[in-house]
Amino acid sequence: MRYIALIFVLVLFSSPIFAKVDLVKVDKSDNKMYLLNNGKVIKEYQVAFGRNPKGHKEQEGDQKTPEGSYTLDYKKEDSSFYRAMHISYPNVQDNQNAKSKGFSAGGFIMVHGQRNWLGWFSSITQKYNWTNGCIALTNSEMDEFMDLVEIGTEIYIEW
Repeated sequence: MRYIALIFVLVLFSSPIFAKVDLVKVDKSDNKMYLLNNGKVIKEYQVAFGRNPKGHKEQEGDQKTPEGSYTLDYKKEDSSFYRAMHISYPNVQDNQNAKSKGFSAGGFIMVHGQRNWLGWFSSITQKYNWTNGCIALTNSEMDEFMDLVEIGTEIYIEW
């Protein structure tokens, strides 16, 4: 009996779901987000973006999700979109590019769940790009994401 319990514990804790996420990779062209550990995908999500997802976010209100390497730098438990984790956009380069064109780079880009009180609608909303430039998951996926991804994890977003 002891051996069965030991085998169960070893199998349970060697599962990829318990692996530390060291990179969140986002493929905007395929509406996918991947959680990786040492280059191996441990979780995949179907995600929604801003209404105008192609290309890098350049200014506030352009409905684009940024592209490039950023950091997930804090969690927000009192979000208007269930729960959220902030993406470190804009960086210095983003701000300089926007300033040179005479506008604001925008900000407050998050990985988040569904709008509060509308989580039940996610089977429809997740089929469309509906955010203002953020990355949306279902609420249950957001719970899992918040459990698996630590503050300080890199997020790489590409088309």
